[in-house]
Order: sequence, then C-alpha cells, then structure tokens
Amino acid sequence: MKEFVTGWVNYFKLAEMKKLMTNIDQWLRRRIRMYIWKRWKKVKTRYEMLRKLGVGHNNARKYSCTRKGYCHIANSQILNCTLTDNRLRKVGYTFSLDYYKTVIA
Repeated sequence: MKEFVTGWVNYFKLAEMKKLMTNIDQWLRRRIRMYIWKRWKKVKTRYEMLRKLGVGHNNARKYSCTRKGYCHIANSQILNCTLTDNRLRKVGYTFSLDYYKTVIA
C-alpha cells in the first residue's frame, strides 16, 4: 500500500489535490476499520479487542453483539474513537494526505 500511495502522490503532486487527498484518506480509513472489524469475526473476539482498546464493558458488549453491517460499524463512533488515525499510523498504514504534505513542503 505504501508503494501505491507514494507513487500516486509523486505522479500527481503538481496539481492542487488537498481536498481530493482528504476524501481519499477518509474513505481509506473507513475501509481499513471495516477490514479490521471483519477480521474480528466472533463476538468474543470483538469484545476482547474492544476491551483491549479501552472501551468499557457495557459498550464493548453492545457493539460486539451488533448485527449492523461492516461498513456501518466502520463508520461508527466506537471504531473512530478506538482505532484512531494515530493508532493506524503506528501500525504502519501510510495515508496519502500525510505523504502529500511532506512532498509539497
């Protein structure tokens, strides 16, 4: 993914792309959160991982047992607060807007 982001940003760096990069990053973060939620298939795993991320017992139980779709949960407040952008960066995900700011500067 890092190669894709760096190549794409370097190719289009002459254009004004800040708004486009922001939209792409929002979509990409939602897809990453959706993938992570999908990877936690069982209710027990979802509960344990939410507890590890600092969610209280009641909220972790409520969200781990939900029947809402992956895309809906990926855009929910619980995953936006627990799987923050900084945590995703720490794991190793590269976002296009961050790289775009370093290339332009």
